[in-house]
Amino acid sequence: MGRLGTAAIAVACGVVGACLYLAVMLGSPSGLIFVYLTQLPLFIAGLWLGTGAAALAGLTGTLVLLAASDLLGAAVFAGLNAVPVALLVRQALLARQDPGGTVAWYPLGLLTAWLTGFALAGIGAAILLLGGPDGLQSALKGVIGEVLDRLSRRPVPNRDQVAEVVAMVIPGIVAASWMMMLVANAALAQGLLARFGRNWRPSPDLAGLGLPLWMPIVLGVAAAAVMFGGSLRFVGINMMIALSVPFCLAGLAVLHAAARRLTHPVMALISFYAVAALFGWPFLAVAILGLLESWLGLRHRLASPRS
Repeated sequence: MGRLGTAAIAVACGVVGACLYLAVMLGSPSGLIFVYLTQLPLFIAGLWLGTGAAALAGLTGTLVLLAASDLLGAAVFAGLNAVPVALLVRQALLARQDPGGTVAWYPLGLLTAWLTGFALAGIGAAILLLGGPDGLQSALKGVIGEVLDRLSRRPVPNRDQVAEVVAMVIPGIVAASWMMMLVANAALAQGLLARFGRNWRPSPDLAGLGLPLWMPIVLGVAAAAVMFGGSLRFVGINMMIALSVPFCLAGLAVLHAAARRLTHPVMALISFYAVAALFGWPFLAVAILGLLESWLGLRHRLASPRS
């Protein structure tokens, strides 16, 4: 495919991504489904045609948002979608070849670390922009209080206390949700491209995901911050919520490695994901398993000799 064709596809992916993002303006809950898929066409452009295509798709989407809404809307689109996707695609497509001719692609664990770094940086940026932890929590408390007033037809008991508790965890929840959205869209894009033989790199094996050592250390620092209380407690809680995502992925890597020892690994994994999606709490257990994996190397102990 020539440069003109590559650019045309990248621009088209950027336009589609911007249109999906603008679906939130429909004012209906169904529009959120399209918003969640905003990053999918950007990932398709990048994982198919390279980093330049991902950057062009992101730039196109940003310009469409600038024309359709305003500067703030375009900046939010760029910050939440265009820039992270382009950077993750760049890292994902890095590879090196050893003397034996084997190509080693950028590890999945380091990609997860980059994703986590983006999320933690986003929480830090929000804290700085709103005047520190107390300023961010106060702003969120006011917004949540207004939302409670609009949603309820009668006064909410302990309104201020409820708003304060929710405001305490909102940044971490938003960061974790954004991380899961990025992971889902990247996996879906890679799966679609691999299905049609258009993927740039081979699909990574989740069972091979191993987190770098600094991530459990950061989790320990966040837990220590919670113990101090005050503003540090707010920062620590939200860091721990965001860090639950990479450790959950590490735990899933352990499960995938262990499932290979079974006669029917696919059915076992499907059953787990169905139960986890239904009840939710199994993902918390998996995150704890991922934390243990960081120190005990459970993946290698459970890996099937056939794998």
